[in-house]
Amino acid sequence: MFVCHIALQGCLTLSDVPYGINADTGGHITYLLELACASARDPEIERIDIVTRGFKDSKLGMRFEAQCAEASGKISLVRLDDGDPSYLPKEALHERHEELCAAFIEYLHDLDRLPDIIHAHYADAGILARHAKEQLGIPYIFTGHSLGAVKGEINGSVDDSLRTRIGIEERSLDMADAVIASSRDEAEAQYAHYGSIEAGRIRVIPPGCDLHRFESAQPSEKVRGDLAQFLRDPAKPILLAIARPVRKKNLLGLVDAYAADTALQEAANLVIVAGCRSLLGDLETECREVMQELIEAIDRHDLYGKVAYPKNHDPADIPAYYAVARESGGVFVNPALNEPFGLTLLEAAASRLPVVATDSGGPNDIVERCNNGELVCPRDPLAIAAACRNIVTDRRKWVRYATAGGQAIAAYDWSAHREQYHRLLKELTGPLPEAPKWDRILICDIDNTLLGDREALHEFLSWQAEHSGHIALGIATGRSFHSAQAILAAEGVPTPDVIISSVGTRIHWYDRDERKFVEDGEWRCRVENAWDDERVRDVAASLRLRLQALLEQHDGKASFFVDDRDPDDVRAAFRARGLKVEVVASHGRYLDILAHGAGKGPAVGHVADKLSLTQSRVVVAGDSGNDLTMLRACPFPIVVGNASDGLAQDPSLSHAYRAKGCYAAGVLEGVRYYQAQGSW
Repeated sequence: MFVCHIALQGCLTLSDVPYGINADTGGHITYLLELACASARDPEIERIDIVTRGFKDSKLGMRFEAQCAEASGKISLVRLDDGDPSYLPKEALHERHEELCAAFIEYLHDLDRLPDIIHAHYADAGILARHAKEQLGIPYIFTGHSLGAVKGEINGSVDDSLRTRIGIEERSLDMADAVIASSRDEAEAQYAHYGSIEAGRIRVIPPGCDLHRFESAQPSEKVRGDLAQFLRDPAKPILLAIARPVRKKNLLGLVDAYAADTALQEAANLVIVAGCRSLLGDLETECREVMQELIEAIDRHDLYGKVAYPKNHDPADIPAYYAVARESGGVFVNPALNEPFGLTLLEAAASRLPVVATDSGGPNDIVERCNNGELVCPRDPLAIAAACRNIVTDRRKWVRYATAGGQAIAAYDWSAHREQYHRLLKELTGPLPEAPKWDRILICDIDNTLLGDREALHEFLSWQAEHSGHIALGIATGRSFHSAQAILAAEGVPTPDVIISSVGTRIHWYDRDERKFVEDGEWRCRVENAWDDERVRDVAASLRLRLQALLEQHDGKASFFVDDRDPDDVRAAFRARGLKVEVVASHGRYLDILAHGAGKGPAVGHVADKLSLTQSRVVVAGDSGNDLTMLRACPFPIVVGNASDGLAQDPSLSHAYRAKGCYAAGVLEGVRYYQAQGSW
């Protein structure tokens, strides 16, 4: 397979990238180069071209000229000549779209074979990829990295420049065959601002990260010496922040949070590593303004001797900063107003340094998966300070979070990312599969049902592959659609034929011809028409139910924590207010309020009707309370051996097959039982 990447902005080279030299030379280049290197290690990838824009600039160096190509093994770097030799920041690239598209098509025509697929990084690259698809029919994938609409939301306004950028993003998204998001927040919250991309084309694939140099990070005398110039008591635990000095990183908010908590000042020092600088006047406008504001805030709050903000660092110093903070018993803090992914959080995790992170963006996924710290609202300085103080003053909590951070190395691995990414490439470029002739369907919950034992899962998937021509595979989960898609892909589960998500309030079908998921609009309308959001929230507030994260809330579903509530009392409270809702409790922790008539059971019935299957052609499998309605309604349910919430003893499930095997082994045991009985 021949893959062509397009990344136009910044100073891109195959080695010795001058990171931080300007605002456009940052993390997206690291992502791209590490992805390309990981892809190249797959024997099925024959060639990788990376296409960027050539320019001449005496300050940035002359190695970026259009004629300066580079190559390393399977990977080649091509610099387009658009007729303008000057460096253009990302805000000005749209002025050269026509010339860049022409140069890109010329590059493609000069090849001995066309790429099988194009992967565009950032919106301007998407315009070139779209043009190539229109002219030559080459499919393309789009990765946004950061989105203009999100920036506008953070800033509270959209100026002409941002409006132009958002328009370019809409055009790039409109014809993309797939969009790769790094996190569930990006997929479900950030892309929700765009009308040209539907949920079914977005795939959540967390990026891999080369974390080994952070895993072995050790303090250095250089870093200790740099900090000693600022700190009165360098031995105190360190609150460490590493970020470019731009407003969306909210470094000023972190200083204000630290200044507002005298107990935190007594317990810890604050260290802010905000890029490299000589004179403030040499910095770009926004960076200069933010640094000036930081210095003024430190002065205003009289934090001298407690806050360090070193002027310069080498790349090798960054792991040492994490290590110094770890040895001090400190915390890494990312207070960004929105963090699309959160690479620094993974670096901190690999360094065994607990984290306090913004609850806006990718950190939700990282902290949920690694359990290595706490999430806070970035606009709540008291919450930021309290989370930091609670960790540095509670040794047991600090040790628990520090130890858990090691999971990041396995969870965010480039090999795992490559496997998912290459499966997507094959899905988008391979021949269309033969249409199946389904005469029955198996629908499984995910967590603790299909997943939980990888060896058992592999045996189940072998069985499923043998029968996929006539038995459809469905998923019914409490997870959101994108969360379900992401965890299944990470575990190597082939693309399901249908996903029932969010406790039965959303249904997505996989369209094999279009190679994407399509939401069942009929089901969504049915759910939303039965939903009175304002009244549901009012009753929940009167009961003082504690909300789950914002990503868990949507029309048709409100999600809370059980805490010490009796679910029957909650049901009674809604009935007393004349509200018809479904109340679902599971795992002794989660409490979901659903639209009347929604839930996994009714959703399974809807799916069976759509496939023209009678209920006798449906087998369902589950393990917890949110599976109860589908287990009760289906004549052939399977309760896996590791079931919770009293399912194994529930008299309403006397017709269920109660498997001895756990997880996927229990599912397969139940399926074989029903097949042997001749009932399915």
